[in-house]
This record gives sequence, structure tokens and C-alpha cells, in this order.
Amino acid sequence: MLEIKKDIKVAEGKSGATQVSRRGGAALSWVLTDGVIELALHREPCNELGSSSLEELEKFAAALEGMQAEAHALIIYSEVKPGFCAGADLRELFQRSQAMEKAEAMKGVRDFLERIHRVLNRIDAAPLTTIAAVHGVTFGGGFELALACDLIIADKMARFCFPELRLGLIPGFGGIPRLKRDLGNAVVRDLLLTGRSFNATKAQQIGLVSQVVGEGEALRAARATAAQLGKFDRATAAAAKKFIKPIPHEELRREIDIFCELFGRPAVQAGLRKFVESTDALPYLP
Repeated sequence: MLEIKKDIKVAEGKSGATQVSRRGGAALSWVLTDGVIELALHREPCNELGSSSLEELEKFAAALEGMQAEAHALIIYSEVKPGFCAGADLRELFQRSQAMEKAEAMKGVRDFLERIHRVLNRIDAAPLTTIAAVHGVTFGGGFELALACDLIIADKMARFCFPELRLGLIPGFGGIPRLKRDLGNAVVRDLLLTGRSFNATKAQQIGLVSQVVGEGEALRAARATAAQLGKFDRATAAAAKKFIKPIPHEELRREIDIFCELFGRPAVQAGLRKFVESTDALPYLP
């Protein structure tokens, strides 16, 4: 997809439609209309989160501050066919680390994690109701992005997984503390220690997903939910969210420490090298 360098504006017409302004870049773009912000992910093949995606997410997070006064809901969804997001761009992360001295490489990994934590914490704490509309692959960092949202609406083909264990790592974008906050320990341990994936039906049964809809219907359902949310007082919703959804800052910082400790191990580097050299599209996924 070509980079969106200028805003696309739609003036108010006879129907009274609200002005639309679409902003963003090659990895993602966003639009605010009728009180709902929609953040579209569109980096092929499956929205891997690398340095360029992070830079665009940071721009979105900065823009979110200014849009919050005009909005009551945020929807995050994917425009690529394979799924919502396959997670971190591990190829880029590994290749960059190999081009540096070990101390410099570890500093780079920590900096990357701290930056993406700041973005996800901002989404997590936003005084809006946030909805992840997911389909297909929702793995690793993509799963963690969805967990930062208040509600997850999934089409029936969605699958959720933390495959990091297969590489000798743990989730690094805040997944562990957010899962512990939202779900029981049995579910958390199953996801983290087995590397298995859950389908949308299972995810709803354990309380991870609020709605399961037909294939290709997640965004439509998210928009309908956002419209329903617009009927209620925003201040009340924001207060309720702040009360029931605290940000586990201390555990999030500890997660970064553990990830960095593991990343430098020879076994992890060997696993990442095997992943990078694989000819499979997504060799570590179930």
C-alpha cells in the first residue's frame, strides 16, 4: 500500500455527514468519523510489528491525544487477508541485533520494547472504549495489541496464540501482565507454557473475546458496538474503565527485563537464526 502523505478530507454534504480525515502511512492509517476512530493495519503479509510499524504507531498514539475530545470509541482492525497481526517482526529484530555488538544490541531491544509498551499503555489507558476487531492470525505481539483494547470481537476463523515459547522467549509487548489482569491463571499458564493456539469459540468461553461473529463480520460488529456506545455518557464510561482496568505498570516493566535476559541466550539466538533462515512464511506458528 502506498504511503498516505496527505489527509483525505470529505466535506460535510447535504446528508450532514461528519468531516472525515484519513491519516497514516505504509503500515497503518486512521480515520475519525461520527465519534469513532478506526485504526486500520495494512502491512503485508500479516502486519508484523517492526521499526517502521512502531514509528507509525507512535504517530497514531500522539494523534490520539488530540482526537479523544471528539471520540467515544476506537476500533483497531486489519485490512490484510491472513489475519489481525502475526506479532513482532522477528527477522528485523534478529538481523539488527546481529549487526551490533552485544551490549548495543541488547540496548536496542530494550529501547524497542519500551517504546511499544508506551504506545500500548496509551491505548490501554485511553478514556475511550477500545475495540479490537480480529480475524485469522492474532498471535504474539498482535495478540498483545488486542489485549490492550477493552473489547475483542472475533470472527469465527480467528486464532490466538503466544508462540514465543518455541523460540525460547516470553511475550514482550505486555501480554503476560494483561492476561493476568483479565483472565484466570489456568488460562494464562496454558497459553504461555504450551504455545498452543485457541480458536474464537474457546476464546469466548474463557472470557477473552466478548463476541464471536461470522467470517469477515468482525469490523461490522465492532462498528455496531461503537454506535451503541455513543448513546451513553462518555465521562461515566471513562470513569468505569479506569476503575475496572488498571494498568499493571510494575509487572510490565518486569516483563521487559525478563525478555531482555532471555533474548541474549545462545539458545534463543539459535532459534531466531533458524526462524530467519526458514523458507516458510511463518515458520514458528502452530
